[in-house]
Amino acid sequence: MNEKLSKLINVKSIVTIILTGIFAFLSVRGDVTNEQFLMIFTTIIAFYFGTQSEKKKNEGE
Repeated sequence: MNEKLSKLINVKSIVTIILTGIFAFLSVRGDVTNEQFLMIFTTIIAFYFGTQSEKKKNEGE
């Protein structure tokens, strides 16, 4: 359990969580439209999971 938690707490994870929070806040405040939020959030999540997938793929080789 501790190993999984430590893997979650890395720079990419922290940046992803912070950016998600910021864009959610801006969206609620009305500074970012729903379409902009969806595009930005999708990009952030795709990047995060893409790098995680690539990392696992490289570790398997």
